[in-house]
Order: sequence, then structure tokens, then C-alpha cells
Amino acid sequence: MKVALITGASSGIGAAAAIEFADAGWSVMAAGRDAARLDEVAVASENISTWEGDLESSEACDELVADTIEEFGRIDCLVNCAGVLVRGNAADTSDEDWRDTMHVNLDVPFYLSRAALPYLLSTAGSIVNIASDWGLRAGADHVAYCASKGGLVMLTRAMAKDHAREGLRVNAICPGDVDTPMLAVEAEELGEDLEDFLADAAEDSPNGRIAEPGEVASLALYLAGDAARHITGTAISIDGGATA
Repeated sequence: MKVALITGASSGIGAAAAIEFADAGWSVMAAGRDAARLDEVAVASENISTWEGDLESSEACDELVADTIEEFGRIDCLVNCAGVLVRGNAADTSDEDWRDTMHVNLDVPFYLSRAALPYLLSTAGSIVNIASDWGLRAGADHVAYCASKGGLVMLTRAMAKDHAREGLRVNAICPGDVDTPMLAVEAEELGEDLEDFLADAAEDSPNGRIAEPGEVASLALYLAGDAARHITGTAISIDGGATA
């Protein structure tokens, strides 16, 4: 049975990905910071195991990979899904907010990719990075987020080139707005009604809607599978046409 290690799996896209992979017959290590929410995800399938903790250092990332290998003996796909979003332009963004955003959105995917690399090479596996359409085009008042997701897209492309001949595939998914707790938090920070906030986001999309987490999860599963064996180094938008 193939094994997926998925971060940010306690909610949103990460939780949807954990369930999607498990339903497709994969064994899943679902990693996140909220033990109660992880337990709710794990109820969806006996194929899901959980790892609760903060990936605050490269050592913690090494530990997560080691624990996955100890439990399953292999890793076939790493899905880097954990992410944070902080509002602010350059003048408004503190050192702490900048560093925290870069750490969660870019450092952790790098640390985990580096730690998992020997195992992924042994299985001719893949990495799927959940980036953002704002990693391809700028968004107003989110300078740290845009920079971190742009960096994640380039990490994807660089690793894909470095390891293509070794059988490793590395791809990024670049969603636009997705109906996840991240949007709910942003609406709360702006003092806006969530329903109105989501309606405005849908109105801004060329196709008049925002994505569901399961749509992104399905794309991640496809990229991890054999049908995508000739796809590597890509940054695929799933944004209703916003980057068209």
C-alpha cells in the first residue's frame, strides 16, 4: 500500500487530502497541531494515522518523517499543505509576522522535503506543494504570504529539475480562494460577515465561485498517482480562471 505524509491535515485542504488519499486506498500520516481535529479526520478512515505537534524546527520535521517511516516503512508522496496567512504590506509587516509566515509556508516544506527525499527516491515518489495563485501573481496587502508562496513555487521547480532523472516528481498546486478556516479567520480579522465575505470572493472569481477543499485534494491525489507520471515541475492553478 502506498503511503502519503500530509501536513496541515487537521482542517481545510489538508484534512480533505488526508480523507481523499485514504479513500483511494493509501495509508496516510495526517500531521497537524490540533489533536481534537486530527481525531475527527482519522474517524473518516482506518487508513489514517495522526501525528500531533508543531513543526517549529528542522529537527521536528526530521522527527515527523522518521515517525512516518517507523509506522509505515516508506513514503510515496509528501503533501506540504500547512500554511498561514498574515495581512499587511511591507510597512505593516513585523519581523515576527514575516519570519513566522516564511517558516510555516516555505521553511517547513523545504525541511520536510529534504528529510523525506531519500525515501521518496527509493519509491520513485512525489511531492505536492500547496502553494497559491498569489505565488504566481501579487495580491494586495499580503506581502509575506505572496513572497512565501512564490518561494514555494520556485522550490517546487528547482527540486523537480534536480531530481527528475532519479524518478522523483515535484509539483505545486496554486489555489485561489478556497472555503477553508483560513478565509473564515481573515473575514473575522476584517470584521466582515463570513457569508458576505465568501460571496464577495466568489464574485471576484471569473467563474463566480470559490473552490471546495475536496477539489484541491482531488488534484493532489491525481498528481501523486501513476496517471501523472510525466508531470513534474508544474505549478497548476485551480482558481476559476483568476490567473488566466
